[in-house]
This record gives sequence, C-alpha cells and structure tokens, in this order.
Amino acid sequence: MMTDALELDALWEDFHRVVNMTSQELAAWLRVSDADEDTEPLPEHAGSPTGQHVLAILQKRRTDLTDDDVEVMYEVVDTVSAQADPENEPAAEDTRRRHLLMTLGHDPLKP
Repeated sequence: MMTDALELDALWEDFHRVVNMTSQELAAWLRVSDADEDTEPLPEHAGSPTGQHVLAILQKRRTDLTDDDVEVMYEVVDTVSAQADPENEPAAEDTRRRHLLMTLGHDPLKP
C-alpha cells in the first residue's frame, strides 16, 4: 500500500492530532491498563497490539514509517474521529470507552 507524500503528510498530522498522549503517557497507560493485583507486564508486552503499534509509531520519524504503520495510523484516526463527534464524546463516567480510546493514545478528557 503506497501512500503519496501529500496523503502521508495529512495522515501524519491527523494521527498526531488525534493521538493526544505523549509516548511516555501512553507507555505508562498500557502498563497500568494491563496490570492486575499481583503482576505488571513487561513494558514491551503491555497493552493491546494496536496500542503497542501506536507507541512504536510515536517513537518514529515520518520517513521511517512502514506500510503497517500507515495502516494502523488510518485505523486510529478513523476510530478516534468516529468517537470525537461531540454527541459521542465520552463523559467522565464513561470509563470503559475512555480507557479503550486511551489504548489508542487518545484521552478524550485531555484538553
């Protein structure tokens, strides 16, 4: 899947607009969300595969993106954008939905 430069530029901007958590915040969230009472996973194994991929993308330069990265970026932008409709914006008490979005690097309560 080849993406032209203008499309990639727009995707890069959209991805970094919807992913409003830093790589450090996302890494910490993935560890916390995967932990249970007795154990905490190794950082490189924490969170969903998509969450791990988002974290990897945040640590890359645009020129280092792979086709898989581009595919995940489109998925994340589409998923977060669909949830960003003001009528769909999670309320503070909608914890499960907020946590799902946070595994993609988007905290809907973050200003």
